[in-house]
Amino acid sequence: MKVAVLDVNGKDTGRKVELSNDVFGIEPNNHAMYLDVKQYLANQRQGTHKAKERAEIAGSTRKIKKQKGTGTARAGSIKSGVFKGGGRMFGPRPRSYSFKLNKNLKRLARKSALTVKANDKAIVVVEDLSFDAPKTKNFTSVLKNLGLENKKSLFVLGESNNNVYLSSRNLKGTEVISNSELSTYKIMNANSVVLFEGSLEGINTNLSK
Repeated sequence: MKVAVLDVNGKDTGRKVELSNDVFGIEPNNHAMYLDVKQYLANQRQGTHKAKERAEIAGSTRKIKKQKGTGTARAGSIKSGVFKGGGRMFGPRPRSYSFKLNKNLKRLARKSALTVKANDKAIVVVEDLSFDAPKTKNFTSVLKNLGLENKKSLFVLGESNNNVYLSSRNLKGTEVISNSELSTYKIMNANSVVLFEGSLEGINTNLSK
């Protein structure tokens, strides 16, 4: 698949790059994408939720009524979860929500996500970009030139560039990452994926294994 290369002004440079069919032209695996996105979101959860159970509630341990003859259920501690102010039964405890996926499945999921975006014409290839200093105004200008100022966009750099990253950090709906940080969730969460020329080799290397 050949894609035109644009400059930072949104103009066609007259050059085209070949997007590997092994990465951008496979048969998408929806279940692999689902699992990879599920794992990404699960890893974001802190899992620090906690409710007090009956053993942790402050209260009397006196038996509150006689065992038999009341016509109602037998009851011991007032700290039981069936009474107001008692402990919560089977309440949440701190836990980790993370789970393991093998590398081949995660690689398949990312290739599937890139293929979906390529099929939707949502991938843009742009010449490599560099700023002399962090400036949000400069990055806003690039977004406007590419017609992405009102869209969720993911910019993928060949290698980390602190000035470009800092220039985009205050912009809602825009994220800048290096090719090694690419994930299925980030790809699918963006309306447009902007690949800088320098990132293509790294993406092909990481996902063609």
